[in-house]
Formats: sequence, C-alpha cells, structure tokens
Amino acid sequence: MTHHFGNIMKQAKKIQERIAGIQAELETKTVEATAGGGMVSVVVNGKFELLSLKIDREVVNPEDVEMLQDLITAAVNEGVRKAQEMVSAEMSKITGGFNIPGLM
Repeated sequence: MTHHFGNIMKQAKKIQERIAGIQAELETKTVEATAGGGMVSVVVNGKFELLSLKIDREVVNPEDVEMLQDLITAAVNEGVRKAQEMVSAEMSKITGGFNIPGLM
C-alpha cells in the first residue's frame, strides 16, 4: 500500500516540475490584442503582465478621454483573456486535460 502512495508522490513531483518549467516558459511567451481596429494594441505575457501598450495618435483626443480609456480597457482585457487561453492550453498538455484544483 505505501509503495503505491510513493509512486503517486513521484508522479506528482514530476508534474510539479513540468508545471514549474512551463510557468517559466510562459513568462517569455506573449500574446497581442487590439481594440478599436488596432488603434490600441497591447502585449501580455503568460504571467498576465502587460508588457507593452501602443496607442495610435488619432485616438488621442483630449475631448474624448473616455473613448481612449474604454479602448485601453478592452485591449488589456482581451490580452489577459488570450494569455489565459495560452496558459490553459500549455497546462492541459501536462495534465492531459485533467483539471487539477489549485494549479492555476
């Protein structure tokens, strides 16, 4: 009985190591998202950090700051959503599609 438990622990350790490796890799992987037909574009990494934000000159209007704020919010949210998809896809490679609680 204890031998079986030891095997499970070994497997869990292997999976943890692979996850750590993937998490390190995800820091270097990025996704790009845009809003307003590309007027605002962002790059987000696999740690959900905003790496860059580009704003088209034409959308910078002191009279309509709200629109610019909405576009930035939309682009960032889309970037985070895409990054989450990327992370989920990478994680499911390891877990074989199993959802392990507490991994994310």
